Amino acid sequence: MPADATPAGGEVQVVYVDPSMVVLHKPSGLLSVPGRGPDKQDCLSARVQHLYADALVVHRLDMATSGLVVMARGAAAQRTLNHAFATRLVHKRYVAVVFGELFTQEDTWKVIDLPIIVDWPHRPLRVIDHHRGQASVTRWRSRQFDKHRQTTEIELEPVTGRSHQLRVHLQAIGHPIVGDSLYAPATVAAMAPRLLLHASALAFPHPLNGNTVAFECPPDF
Repeated sequence: MPADATPAGGEVQVVYVDPSMVVLHKPSGLLSVPGRGPDKQDCLSARVQHLYADALVVHRLDMATSGLVVMARGAAAQRTLNHAFATRLVHKRYVAVVFGELFTQEDTWKVIDLPIIVDWPHRPLRVIDHHRGQASVTRWRSRQFDKHRQTTEIELEPVTGRSHQLRVHLQAIGHPIVGDSLYAPATVAAMAPRLLLHASALAFPHPLNGNTVAFECPPDF
């Protein structure tokens, strides 16, 4: 179900809704769920629950990341969708712009397999740790190299779902995401007003009938 779901002015846009779920486009800069403190209560889940009181959280995107998010409607649908995520029945694809030139042959995917752990002295940052880190796997392929800006647009498919996984993995191979204030050098972070990472595709079994549903939402960068 392709959808033009580009938000305007930071607004959340409903891409699809039925009695068991709602699919949304979260803009960059909006929390997925409430944070600590009164200044962090405005978030995707709160806004959606104003529209659909039975909407429940299933998964999250980083505040700086834009793109597709699904919320369940009701506890039964939430359990089913949680199971789909836990058993890797959900297909997720992202688009990112990274610093430097990354190249793959057409339609060839490469793999980053580097374990990730919380950097406890510097939370919420994550780091690669080959001894204590959790197994973390990301597939990627290149789309287009911008010679003038020295950046590459790539597609990413996280096989595992660690916090900050895509950002940490790309930093680890020497190609941080443009606009990443957490993991990129200051010069690369300053190249864009936001993190250039977007959840562009989402496919999963429908919580009611089990049929695969698929959604697409191109980035606006």
